[in-house]
Amino acid sequence: MSCVLIDTDRRVWTRTASLAAPVGKSRHHWGVVLAGGDGTRLQSLTQKIMGDSRPKQFCPIFNGQSLLAQTRARIESLFEDDRKLFVVTRAHEKFYAEELRNVDKGCILQQPLNRGTGIAMALALLTILERDSDAVVVFVPSDHYYSDVTAFERTLQSAISGAERSPKSIVLLGAEAHYPEVEYGWIEHGPKLSHAPVPLLRVERFWEKPTLMKARSLLRRGCLWNTFVTVGHANTFLDLLCSEVPDLVASINCALARNELESAYAQLRAMDFSRQVLVPQPHRLLVVRDTASGWADLGSPDRVFDILSRNDTQPEWFRELQSESPQSSGFAIEASER
Repeated sequence: MSCVLIDTDRRVWTRTASLAAPVGKSRHHWGVVLAGGDGTRLQSLTQKIMGDSRPKQFCPIFNGQSLLAQTRARIESLFEDDRKLFVVTRAHEKFYAEELRNVDKGCILQQPLNRGTGIAMALALLTILERDSDAVVVFVPSDHYYSDVTAFERTLQSAISGAERSPKSIVLLGAEAHYPEVEYGWIEHGPKLSHAPVPLLRVERFWEKPTLMKARSLLRRGCLWNTFVTVGHANTFLDLLCSEVPDLVASINCALARNELESAYAQLRAMDFSRQVLVPQPHRLLVVRDTASGWADLGSPDRVFDILSRNDTQPEWFRELQSESPQSSGFAIEASER
């Protein structure tokens, strides 16, 4: 594998030619499922459900399926099988080995350690560019909830089309905000760039986990929640990463070339893609408004309980916890701001 070359204008490319991709309805479209997180904020709940501290993406919170399995089903029809990659962490292998048993080993990117979203994305991008230099990549978290999968698919397809029409930009999916959430990233959008089929909006500013006062202001102004579903050309993603953390990209790329990911990851600091890349570069971002998918980031037990309390079908573990008081079960739902 060749190292990435970065010129004085911070443009990124690979020295090797891309491998031929099979012809299909999404010839250069790649879906990357980010499944390497530790899910520490939900471990108290996964412990109650499964009896262990597995990360939430491997836990069957809804409908008897793990969040990872639901994520796979959500993108199943959008990408060819050999264009769906899964970024995981070695320490979680006992949880994902069975889940991904029917996935080709070349599509499972095992990280030696969890080093955050930015490093997971860089690893996926460099791997993809070795196979397809014209790749358009969709990053999808594996631990989110959607009440309307069809609406999600429609919005995502619009975002992919938008990224193809604006190859120098990254397109975000921004969910309609309903309350002043301080644990989400917020997207302050500007004017429409296009009108069909779903409007592309410019991003004026990206707010990562604002204060409650700021979140209330953003809600009043019609700003959107960042779902972290992110779409763009692979080279554009790398360009943004190299603008902020050029040494990181070079380190991972050379580690891949030398088969030395273990030692490279041991020296890397964790990197948050939203905070360290999106926040400083709003001029490179566009957003598609997601108005109907019912998206939620399952960042806390309270949020899971809130979703289940509004769901007609409730799992057995939830009914058991409902029979206990919030104090005895260890959870309390704070819904005053929702």
